[in-house]
This record gives sequence, C-alpha cells and structure tokens, in this order.
Amino acid sequence: MPLGALLAYIGSLLPAIIERHYSTAFYRVIIGALSSASGLFSFSLAEILVILLVIIILRGFIKWLGVILRNKNSDGSFPVQPLLNLLAFVSMLYFAFILLWGLNYSRPSFAQIANFNVQPATIGELAEVCESLIERTNQLRLGLEQDQNGVMRLAGGKAMALKNAVDGYEQAKDVYPQLGGEFGPPKGILLSKPMSYLGFSGVYFPFTGEANINMAVPDAILPSTVGHELAHQRGFAREDEANYIAYLTCNLNPDPSFQYSGNLLAVIISMNTLRQYDMERFLQLQAMYGEGIRNDLADYALFIKKHDTIIRRLSSAANGLYVKANRHADGVHSYNRMVDLLIAEFRYRGRLAPP
Repeated sequence: MPLGALLAYIGSLLPAIIERHYSTAFYRVIIGALSSASGLFSFSLAEILVILLVIIILRGFIKWLGVILRNKNSDGSFPVQPLLNLLAFVSMLYFAFILLWGLNYSRPSFAQIANFNVQPATIGELAEVCESLIERTNQLRLGLEQDQNGVMRLAGGKAMALKNAVDGYEQAKDVYPQLGGEFGPPKGILLSKPMSYLGFSGVYFPFTGEANINMAVPDAILPSTVGHELAHQRGFAREDEANYIAYLTCNLNPDPSFQYSGNLLAVIISMNTLRQYDMERFLQLQAMYGEGIRNDLADYALFIKKHDTIIRRLSSAANGLYVKANRHADGVHSYNRMVDLLIAEFRYRGRLAPP
C-alpha cells in the first residue's frame, strides 16, 4: 500500500511527464495489449475474475473464522497471519491498479488537452447552455424508435450499441488523438441485474483492460454509458471528464441514438447543476422537455427506484468516497468538470459570449 500511494503522490506532482510518458505511451501499450487479448473472448474476463475473487475471499474468511472459533493456535494466540496475507494481497493489488491505470488521475485535465479555456461561469451562462442542450435533445428524440409506452428503444438492440460505440471515437481521434488507439470492445455483463442493485451502469477493469457495461440500464442511457467507460479505457480516469467525453463522442457518432443519449446525459447533469443554484430557472427550462424526453427520464427514474436498496446506497457512498479521493482541484471556482467543459466548449464554438 505505501509503495502504491508513493507512486500516486509522485505522479500527482508531474502531470506533464505522466501525460507524455505514461498516459500516451506506457499505459497505451500495456492496456492496448491487455484489452486486445481479453477482447478475443466474447464474455467479460473481468466479471469471471471478480466472481472468483469474491469466492476466494469468502472461503478464506470462513476458514479464518473457523480457526478463531476452534482456537486452533497451539499457544492460544489470535491467528493474525491470514489478515497479514490479505493486507499484502490488497497492497499488491493497489500498486498494480496505480501502475496499470491510477496514474491517469494525474494527467493534465481534458480541458488542457482540448485547449478549452475553463473560466468561472455565471448562472445565466449555465442556463443558456441548458436551454441549448434541451432544444437539441428534443430535436434528436423525434426520429427515434419507441415502445408502446413512448419510451425510447435502440433500433438495433443493445448488443448493436456496444458494437457501434467506437464509431464516435473514430471520429473524435482526428481532433483529439488522445481518444484514439487500438482497444478491445466493450462487453455486456452477464450479472447485470445484481450490478444494478450495486448502482453501477458500467465498470472499467484495468487488470484486463475491459469496459464492462450493465445491459439492464434503459436504452436511452446505454449509449452514453458505453461512451463513458470507453473514455476510462482510453486513460481518462476522472468521472466528470469521462461524462463529457461520452457526450462528445456520442455527438460525433453517426447513429442518432448515440447523439440523443449523449445530449440527454448532458441535459441531466447540467440541469441538476442549475437546480442547485436557480430553482425558478430550472423549472422554466424543465417545462421545455418534450414528451419523449419526459418518458425516457421517467423510465430511468423508475429503473433507479426499482433498484434502490441499502446495498446500492452503501455502494454509491463507497464509490463517492473513491471519486473524492481521486479528485484534483481545477484552480478555479467551478460547478463540476462536465458542466465546466460544456460551458467552455460553447464559448469556444461561439455559442456563448465571454463572461
């Protein structure tokens, strides 16, 4: 554990070196090879490994508990060796995590890579971005397939969405080479239902280089979820930046379902942010939602409510602590990186006046 923590700390002091020699060099070679190898299998190797790890840990815990209850130590002492073994294993795992992926938290922000000028934004600018996103999302929603309840459905199914997700990255790499590269395909998780109860829509597993997707999430959310996990696979570790990259690559994807999903993600996050600062304006803009958006958001809310358990809350809290532990300050007052990047992009493209 100390060695992994030391490596992470040193990396945080050297973002330019991390970008040049790790994120765009060492990481891409290692993870490219790992994900290409794991990509030879149609199923998720990560899922199998996690299941085996859980079984091994439970078996070891039961065995250790049995030793305690039977007090088998000849001298009557507490059996600490299993705990020391576990600590050593966790330490090695953490070091491998930092080496294989965790150093990406120390790379320069995507705003720096994209040459976006992120500056403090007014609530008025945030509202303007929200309005523009809502108009675009309403427009995209009109031509999409839906079920008898008016809920969006992916025309080619979820499996096809996994296959088509990389198309947006193929377009994006011409502008942002850091989003390119040869990686294995995203994979659906067989145990997606239990994954829903844990509160995860997707998980990137650096030990196999796989982007793992919860196939139970609503169709409207799935394309942006895949885009998010592919951003992690390409070395963008921060959650809010991965959200923006999902929005970016979904917009560049020729599939209208991806364009809609990416913009819907941006609407959800930007509107949730606006709600914290100006409830009146939030309600005014919310009234602009078309029937299709309303149906899709209601379906998503029902999905979350259906899987809202104490386990999900604990899992979400743990994930929140993990995100906070790996968050790097931007040096300016901000809403969050996703919203900051949206506003910066709108300014860059001349859709917002400078503050």
